[in-house]
This record gives sequence, structure tokens and C-alpha cells, in this order.
Amino acid sequence: MKTQHRIALLLSLTSVFIFLVFGGSIYFFLDTYSFTDFYKRLRARATIAAEYHLDKDADTQTYLNIRSKHLEHLTNETEYIYEIARESDLDSVARSAPLPLAFVKHIYRDGEARYHNGDVFYSGIKYLSQGKTYVVVVSAQNYYASNHLIFIRNLIVIGLLTVLAVIFYLSFYFSKHIFDPIKRITEKVRQISSENIHLRLQNEGNDYEISQLTAIFNGLLDRLETAFEAQRNFISNASHEFGTPLTSIMGEAEVMLMKERHPEEYQQALRKILEQAERLNQITQTLLGLARTGYQDKSIKLEIVRTDELIFQAKETIDKLNPKNQIQIDISLLPQNPKKLKVMGDKQLLLLAFSNILTNACKYSQNQPVEVSIASSDDHVYIVVTDKGIGIPEADLPYIFEPFFRASNTLKFEGYGIGLPLTKTIINMHQGQLQVESVVNTGTIVKVRIPLAQIV
Repeated sequence: MKTQHRIALLLSLTSVFIFLVFGGSIYFFLDTYSFTDFYKRLRARATIAAEYHLDKDADTQTYLNIRSKHLEHLTNETEYIYEIARESDLDSVARSAPLPLAFVKHIYRDGEARYHNGDVFYSGIKYLSQGKTYVVVVSAQNYYASNHLIFIRNLIVIGLLTVLAVIFYLSFYFSKHIFDPIKRITEKVRQISSENIHLRLQNEGNDYEISQLTAIFNGLLDRLETAFEAQRNFISNASHEFGTPLTSIMGEAEVMLMKERHPEEYQQALRKILEQAERLNQITQTLLGLARTGYQDKSIKLEIVRTDELIFQAKETIDKLNPKNQIQIDISLLPQNPKKLKVMGDKQLLLLAFSNILTNACKYSQNQPVEVSIASSDDHVYIVVTDKGIGIPEADLPYIFEPFFRASNTLKFEGYGIGLPLTKTIINMHQGQLQVESVVNTGTIVKVRIPLAQIV
């Protein structure tokens, strides 16, 4: 069953149930009240009839005036008055009335009783007059119960059927129109695929929930489009980066196998193959590091580490690999409280990230001075790396975090375009932020912000 039909059916059944409870309650209380009120009226008539017929001082005219002024005429009203000398007379009274024996005994024993047969109601009392005992019964047809209540019952049934029809129609009508935006969204989504993922849903702005759903879905499409584009770039660049050394290795091996060579030629060819294999290994290791960051929940090992110590360790590593570097660490902004330098993170991953930033700064500035500043606030630690290198063209800045992307002015520098995306991923894993500002032929500023560890 469709959701709109299920909602319409649920609304209809709920409304019918409420109407039944409401109408049934009204009918029940009116029915109960009509019985109670009618019995009271019959009892009052029985009392008046007993006083008039059995008391000697009763005035006939007064009795008639009371009946005409204060007592409503009842349909088929009948009075029964019987003297009871002893209890055995009850049988003859019941037969002559005719009244149920149990009803007559109930009057004699309890002083009063009620009874009804269909729409004819009986109210009887036990009356003492001049030392004698009498049973006085007044009966009448309850016109209200037999006519008005039936009318009300029929009215409720007709109203129920009418309300059911109206509510059923309105429920289907409104549920259909309520789901119209969902249908439009569904039809639009069916048209979106990997070939036209640039399509977006139209935000109608009529309904807050629908607008929110549209905005969230458009945001999802934005992320998917970015992921698809990044995947295309990754595959294109990765195939190129892997293809070049593999082609070189296979070509060198094929040339060497064409004929017998001198040992020196074999050694030279093996050196070239080894060089290309090392390049492949470096690319593979970097890709594995990038892939590792995709399993942060399982592989990341969090501990409290000091960012200033990581920066100094990264510098020591670069000093061994590139002794000509001019990395200068500014300690003037270091906080006095060492807790403001501690973050919760994976030491090896953060060391790799900082090493990548410093290595790029030295490489693309051709070992000109690189300044590293470390500062802290109450919530975050900040690392700023400034170089005076070649910079990054403005058109390339939006793509620098994509794997294998390299700026257009870096062709004469060795690299694979993996270090900066890997660094970005590592910083994101630590709930930090990485920003890059650059001007061509002026330099680059890399800003890192990482939340401080909550130390009790």
C-alpha cells in the first residue's frame, strides 16, 4: 500500500473512531437520562394518584389542576391501585393487573420498584393510608425513548456515514497533494546518474521540511560530484604516474633482452630499472599512507603529543635528508603553559603531515629561508609555515588537495602530488583545519589549526 493511501486510511479510521466515541457517548447519556427522568415522573404521578385516591382529604379539583398545570401528558398513562391485606394477595394483584409477580413483590418488600416492557415503563410505590397497605403503580409509554432516541440514533448513523465519506475524500485529496513534492523529487532523482550528476533539485520554498530535504540532498549531490571528479582525476593521474616507470622498466628490460650485452650495459640497465622501481615503491607507499587515513576509526592510535616536539622532530629528519634547508622555528609565540601545546592525535601521522609541509616549503623555495611559527589559544594550537618560493597559481589553488594534482609551475620539481592531500586528510582526522595562501613568485603560507587535548 502506498504511503499516501495508508495515511488517508489511517486518518479516516481515526476520525470515524472519534466520531463513534463521541456520538455513542451522547446517545448513551441521553438514553440513560431519558430512562431516569421518565421513572421520576412516573413515581411522582404514583404519589399524587395515591394521595388523591386514598386520602380522604384529597380534593378532586385540586388533583386535576395539578395534573394539568405541572404534569405533562404521557402516552397511554394508566394507574393501578390495589389493597394488600397480606402477602399472599400479591399473586392475585399480579394476575389482575397484569404485572410481573416479581415486580409487585419488589414494591411490597422495598417500598418502590421500577420495571419496563418494551417502551412501556412502570413505577410503583407502597402506600399506607388509614392503616391499610396499598400498591400504587403508574405506567406510560416513553414517547421520548421510542421516538426521539431513535431519531438521534438515526441521525448519528447518517452523520457517521456522511463524515466518513467527506473525511475519506479529504484525506485522499490532501495526502495526494502533500506527497506531490516528494513525487517531483523522486522523478528528478531518477534522472540523475553519474553522467549528469551536475543536476540539482529545485528548492520550491513552500514547505520547511521539503526545503530542508532538498537542501540536504543537493549537498549530498555536491559531495558525490566532488568525489566522482576526484576519482576521475585520481585514476587519470595515478595511471600516468604508474605508467611512466612501468613503461621505462619494461622498455629497458626488452632492450637488454634483444641481444647479448656487456656486463657494464646490464649493470647500467639494472640501475635504471632499480631507479624506476624505487619510484614505484615511493608512489605505492605514499598511496598506502593515503589509504590508511581512510580507516581512521580502526588504525589511528590517539595519544597526547606536543606539537612543538613534532615540529622539531620533523626538522631533524629534513636536516638529514636535505642539509641545505634553512628552516627557522620561531619560539617567541610559544605559550608558557605546556598544556597549550598538547593535542590528542596519532604521533606518526602528525609527524608525517608536518614533514610534508616543511619538505614542500624547502623544495619549492629552493632552500630559501622557511619560517615556522607555533602559537596557541585556549582551544587550539596553531602552526604557520611561511616560505618565499615559487608560489601556487590562483587557478590551481582549488585543486591542490586532490591526489596526484600538481600545480602548473612545478614541472621542474620532482613530486607526485600526493603529499599535500595526505596532509589534509591527516589534519582532518584530528578535527583540525589546513589552509593554504599563496602568491606566484612571492611565496606560500600554510596554516594548521588543531584542537587542544582536554587534560584534567
